[in-house]
Parts: sequence; C-alpha cells; structure tokens
Amino acid sequence: MNDPLSTRAIPTDVPVAAIDPRLTLWNRTDAPLAPRSRLEQWVAAQCDRTPAAVAVIAGDTSLTYGELESRANRFAQVLRARGAGPGALVGVCMGRSLDLVPALLGVLKAGAAYVPLDPGFPEARLRDMAEDAELHTLVTEARHAGLAGLPRDQQLRVDDDAAELAAAPDTPVIAPDSPENAPAYVIYTSGSTGRPKGVVLPQQAVCNFVASMQREPGLKAEDRLLAVTTLSFDIAVLELFVPLVTGAQVVLARREDAMDADALAALIARHAIGVMQATPTTWHLLLDAGWSAPAGFRALCGGEPLPPSLARRLLAAGVELWNLYGPTETTVWSTLARITDADACITIGTPIANTQVWVLDEQMKPCAVGAEGEICIGGAGVANGYFRRPELTSDRFVPDPFRIAAGARLYRTGDLGRWGEDGRLHHLGRLDFQVKVRGYRI
Repeated sequence: MNDPLSTRAIPTDVPVAAIDPRLTLWNRTDAPLAPRSRLEQWVAAQCDRTPAAVAVIAGDTSLTYGELESRANRFAQVLRARGAGPGALVGVCMGRSLDLVPALLGVLKAGAAYVPLDPGFPEARLRDMAEDAELHTLVTEARHAGLAGLPRDQQLRVDDDAAELAAAPDTPVIAPDSPENAPAYVIYTSGSTGRPKGVVLPQQAVCNFVASMQREPGLKAEDRLLAVTTLSFDIAVLELFVPLVTGAQVVLARREDAMDADALAALIARHAIGVMQATPTTWHLLLDAGWSAPAGFRALCGGEPLPPSLARRLLAAGVELWNLYGPTETTVWSTLARITDADACITIGTPIANTQVWVLDEQMKPCAVGAEGEICIGGAGVANGYFRRPELTSDRFVPDPFRIAAGARLYRTGDLGRWGEDGRLHHLGRLDFQVKVRGYRI
C-alpha cells in the first residue's frame, strides 16, 4: 500500500547555520512512543484495567469496557475466519449504533485496515470509494447493504449475521506483528480534484496522535465526550479512540442529532458532557440556538478557520477553547492552540508531539520568522501516501531535508502560513482555490 517517493529535486543540503535556531527550537517536539504501537492493543489494555466502567453510550444503551472488548474480539474472529487479515481493507458502512466501535476495533484486531463509508453519502461516491479500495469485506447493516456495491458473500451484516457474531469466540485476537507503517485506516478525501483519493494512515502515526491528544488538550477517565462527527471525517479518530485509551466515555450522537442544535444541547445536558469537538459551523449552530455551556466545558474547534467572532462568543460562554489544525495526510491534527483572548490574533499554535512544521518558500527553503510560505509538515504523523496514486503521492509527500532519518518525508499542505515571533503558527489561507465547508475539502 506504500507509494514510491518522489525523485524531484529537493534541497537536502540546507546548512544548519542557515536555519533560524528558533525554528529548530519550536520544532523540538520529541516524546516517547513505544515502537510498533497498535491502537486496538491500547484500547484492549484499557478494557483490562476497567472492565466494568462504561465505555460507549448510544441512545439508551451502553457497553462497558469489558463488553466492548468481548464484542470487538467476536468481530475479529469472524473477519479472520472470512480471510480478512494484514494487507486487507475492510469497509465499514454503518449507522451510529453500539456496534460501530466494536466493528472498527475488530477490523484492527484482525490485522486489517478499515475504510469508513458514511451511509449518508451519495451512493455513487460510496461505490467509487469501495471500488477504488478493492475492499475485501464490508461490515454493514441490512438497510445499508446495497450502498457500496459489494456482493452478499463479501458482507458481514451486524443484524442479518447476528447469530454468527454471537457464536464466535470472544477470546482475544492479536494481530500479527507488523511494521510501523502498517495501515490502520484508509480515508477518502476529494481534495480539489473531485475524484476520491484514499489517504493511508499507519498505526504508528495514529497512536502518536492519540497519545499527544491525551496530554494536550488532555482527557481524563472521568470525562465524557460527545462524538458528533461522521466516521468519514478523520477527526472522528479523536472522538472515538482518545477516550477509549483513557478510560473515559464516548457518547455517540446520531447523524440527525449532530445537525440539530436543540438535540445536541439536550445530549450535552443529559449525559453531563464535558468535552466536544466540532467545526465552527456546528459551534455557531449551538450558540445561535441559545446554548449555555456547562461549567468546565472544553470546546475543541477545527476543520475550518476559527473566526475571532466565534472565539469571542465561545469564550464569553465560559468554555475552555482549543483551536486545532491539520490535514488528513498528517493524521487528523498537527498543531493546536489554547485560545484565551479573542481580541488577540487567532493562531493555530504549536506542533503536537513528534511533529515538525516548516514554512517554506518556492525553493523549499525555510522562510524567515514572520515571512509567508507554504506550511509543510513532517514527523510521526505523516501518512504513507495516497492509495495507489504514486504520482500524486510523489507530488505532495517529499523527502524531508531537515531530518536524517531514513525515508523521512514532508507533506506539502498547500496552505499559506507564517511563524510568529512568539513561536506560534498563523494560517493565512490556501495557495490554490480549495475551500472547506463543514471541514470537507471542495
């Protein structure tokens, strides 16, 4: 699934003396991370620690951590029996029920990678993604079974095949030892071309992201996070997995609730939600409906630029506000900033753990602090590339001239930015005509 790297000329001889030492300091983000980390193993370890604690809530039903692990193991056993393992891509096209998270973990336990397919997407788009990914299996429900175009013998339906799942052993399934770049998921983004392209995200990158988010903005076992984002938008990785490696609770909002301000407000109140991640569009929706944030509420905002006017309203509501930035190609979020003053310039902050951000000119040389250039991101979060799109991969993922590690790469975001004198990054828009609506590239 790895695409070849570019052979285009990239300066690899940038002298150390030519780089402002402040840039090196601001990119010093090293943090320990166990080699060959796998996300599902981290969740399983938490399940072992707190088996009786509630892990996932959907509507009036819930799963404890012990039940989550048991259910995920059954999914993995069935998938393995059907031949899904390392190297396989398994589509997940499901509603936001209690089976969603166990299904994802089951795919990972089997050693495969999941491909999220939102059943609310147009059928033609879902079929294009499924065909491009050459899915081995589709985990779905009867009501969504025809959307991706796979035959019945390649489908695992959580309702029609409930007896098979129930009969499967719930003994732990451990994926075979795999390289650090073994894929965890392949997520499709249209970008500016309109043609879906799969971004291959490796396990190690996802684990680095989850561990970094645990530390900052931070999550505690007593937290409850309201998950409002479709699985086909990569920020759902934070909502579903950061709580589950922490011992916290995930409350799944239905698709229709996520677009209804009154329903969202009711869920926040009913479940004593303390953390929610959403795009500016959703935060506007809530505030415009008169929502009052509970004490100590944390609002994570990303996917689109955070307007100062929205920051002002959220801060006035008493929330702890975080601005998050990052493209899908570098694993969800790559920088973050705690916003405390909406009258000051809204920045995208500083790189997360094991991540380097450079602002480069047209010759791929570092811009001076304060000068504008293209935001390029390196480090542990960089994706393997685009699935079976070597030419596009070689154009956007280029050798990293600032790191000596073999195979180190930078992702050229196409975003314009600059470093501030205070060591914080400023996002200044696009270098092309791409825009985002509700976090989606158009």
